[in-house]
Amino acid sequence: MTALFGVGISTAVSTARETLRHAAQADRDGLDLFTVSDHPYFADRLDAYSLVGMALGGTTRIAGLVSVTNLPSRPAPMLARTITSLSALSRGRIVLGAGAGGLWEDIARLGVPKLGPGAAVRAFEEAVTLIRALCGGGDRVTFDGEFYQVTDLEPAPVPAPPVWTGSVGPKSLAATGRVADGWIPGHAADWLSPRYRTSRPIIDRAAHDAGRDPGDIATIYNLPGVITPHPLAETRNREGRWIGGSAEQWTEELTGAVLDHGASGFVYFPDDDTPTDLALGRWANEIVPAVREATTPASDPRP
Repeated sequence: MTALFGVGISTAVSTARETLRHAAQADRDGLDLFTVSDHPYFADRLDAYSLVGMALGGTTRIAGLVSVTNLPSRPAPMLARTITSLSALSRGRIVLGAGAGGLWEDIARLGVPKLGPGAAVRAFEEAVTLIRALCGGGDRVTFDGEFYQVTDLEPAPVPAPPVWTGSVGPKSLAATGRVADGWIPGHAADWLSPRYRTSRPIIDRAAHDAGRDPGDIATIYNLPGVITPHPLAETRNREGRWIGGSAEQWTEELTGAVLDHGASGFVYFPDDDTPTDLALGRWANEIVPAVREATTPASDPRP
C-alpha cells in the first residue's frame, strides 16, 4: 500500500475563505486528503460536513475526511445518507472518520443523551455497522439495535467509504479491529510512542478474533510540527514527541516510519507560528514528493 499524505485545515468561522483556499492548494499540490475536526457545540467552528462539501466542490482529486465525526450528534442513518451523497457528488472522494465522542459535557449541551464510556463505544460500533449496511445497494435494511432502529430502508447505490477511527480506550480500540479500515492514534501519538505500542496490538487481536486480517487496518498519523529552513539539532523533545525539523529531516523520519514501522499515512498540521500557505507548500512540494519517491516500489509507480 502506498502511503497517503494529507493536511489538517482550520474549521474556524473567522478563516472560512482561507480554509477553502488551503483545501484547493492541497488539491493542486497533489495531496491525497484534507481533514477537518467536528465540534458542533462550538459556535466559532464551521459545521464539519458543510465545510467538507464546499471543499470537495472546489477541488478535483483530493479526498475529504472529518477527523473524527462526532457520532453522538450525527445519527447513523442520516450520516449514512450524508456520506453516500458526498461520495456520489465527488466521485468517491470521501473517507468516514468515526469516533465514540470525547467531550461529553459539551455534546450533552446539544440535547444528546449522555452515554457512559461503555455505552458510547457500543453505540459507535453499532453506528459503523449500520452505516455500512446502508451503503452499496442490495437488500432493504431493518435494524433493531441497542441504540439504532430502522425499518425497511433501501441502501444507497454507493459503496461504503473507508472507515477510520480515532479510538483511544481498549474497548474502542477493539471495536476498531472488528469494524474499521483505519486508525488515527489519539493525541498525535506517532509510531515511536508508548500509546501506539500498547494500542495497536489490541486492534490486531480484535481483528484476528473477528476473522479479519489485521494488516488491512491502516494506521494514519496526525503529525503536528514545524518545518524549518535549516536542520534542527534535535527533532524530538525530551518526552520523545516529534517537533519537526528541516524538509530533509522530515523526509528521513517519515521514510523510516513507512519502511520500518508500516505507517500508512500522515496528516500534517502546520504550527501556529508559520503562515499556513508557506508550511503547506513546503509539506506538499518538498517533503511529500521525497517520501513518496523513497517509499514507492519501482514496480508500483504512482499514477
